[in-house]
Amino acid sequence: MNAPMISIRALAKTFTLHTQGGTRIRAFDGVDLDVAAGECVALHGPSGAGKSSLLRSIYANYRPSSGRVVVRHNGGSVDMTAAEPRAILDVRRKTLGYVSQFLRVIPRVSTLDLVAERLTAMGVEAGEAVARACGLLARLNIPERLWPLAPATFSGGEQQRVNIARGFVRDYPILLLDEPTASLDGENRRTVVNMILEAKGRGAAIVGIFHDDEVREAVADRCLHLTRPEEA
Repeated sequence: MNAPMISIRALAKTFTLHTQGGTRIRAFDGVDLDVAAGECVALHGPSGAGKSSLLRSIYANYRPSSGRVVVRHNGGSVDMTAAEPRAILDVRRKTLGYVSQFLRVIPRVSTLDLVAERLTAMGVEAGEAVARACGLLARLNIPERLWPLAPATFSGGEQQRVNIARGFVRDYPILLLDEPTASLDGENRRTVVNMILEAKGRGAAIVGIFHDDEVREAVADRCLHLTRPEEA
């Protein structure tokens, strides 16, 4: 049996609120999870259960308080909780795609360049990168008149679709999706669902948060239920 693409063991994260008397808040505690190639696991639970914090911990934006997150990378494995920053950046560049809830707008960089950069950074020829970015922006119904513009003034739904284009323009072996359809209308929601199913079909391992029941039922093979931990 092939090793999982993601293997999480005894993962915990506690935040210390230094401006509030050192109060300690558990985001999540004792998480175990394996995710196989071609599988989508939905994180499910109430607000405050640590779903987004868990995604950020897998991506190494947050440093967990304890436990391990091991991902398959370049034929080997990397523990994201212990790896050096250079190794983490290499995993993110080649293996681990992340679609957050909000687009981090880069001033004066056009929408087309924001998306194509994910490919040119990997050595894809500029013309091919632009062509693939154009195709994906068109599929996500971003009007062509907006492609030369920086997305700072775009609507929330347009910015979210740009974020999705950045996450899906490369065939990442692992995808982390934080409410990718939250601000989308029905047509664009169906487009994103199809993109997730296509990613699963090519073998991507996916962990996502999907508050829309129909979306979750369409894409998820199983759910990991998280509960709201008490204060530490």
